[in-house]
Amino acid sequence: MSTEPTTPVPDSPFRPEPGDRDLAPQFVLPMVVRIERAAPPARTDALETAARAVLVMLADERSTGDGEWAEAVRDWQDARIRKVVRRARGAEWRRAEALPGITVTGKAAEVRVYPPVPLDGWPKDLARLQVSGTDLDDPEPPAGAGPATPVLWTNPGLEMSAGKAMAQAGHGAQLAWWELDDAARAAWRDAGFPLAVRTADPARWDALTTSGLPVVRDAGFTEIAPGSCTVVADHPALR
Repeated sequence: MSTEPTTPVPDSPFRPEPGDRDLAPQFVLPMVVRIERAAPPARTDALETAARAVLVMLADERSTGDGEWAEAVRDWQDARIRKVVRRARGAEWRRAEALPGITVTGKAAEVRVYPPVPLDGWPKDLARLQVSGTDLDDPEPPAGAGPATPVLWTNPGLEMSAGKAMAQAGHGAQLAWWELDDAARAAWRDAGFPLAVRTADPARWDALTTSGLPVVRDAGFTEIAPGSCTVVADHPALR
């Protein structure tokens, strides 16, 4: 689930063409969403919680400087940027929660994010979890987001599973984080990373993708065609 910015730069972790980053050891950011059979979360709640989970991981002191996860995070960001969302319930979720990571909660959604691991080095309690089957719905359309709220706009012309969309929302949040200056990052972090994930109006989509805001383009490994624009990260500080 790699991505690229609208205007790729040399050796970008998101460019589709092979580059030096492909020669580096490849890592993935594991994420697990809790989906209990009797009470699954709403789709938008899960997407927003996943995006916030990525931001919480990036901002955590263990992920920076000399923190215990910092080397893994640096190695991950030096190669391709990959995220994989798996699902768990019951005893699976309890085992997943016992592994080092961070659980982020939304209105009802729970997403646990872990420090990056090698592509072939998943902990066994995560490796056995299913990727497919994260099909979630919104019981009613989500309310509009206010002008001061960062919005991750999703492509109205693409159909993605909830797990794929959660990873794409996480990519969008990460691109926004990279683009912000230190003051804007601190303000967003101190506010608890408020954000919304909304499907863009089809009439606005082209304008959004050419607005200069960070754009996620999928590498086409799963579900959708290579180069597809999936998310535009609309943070007020980037307008």
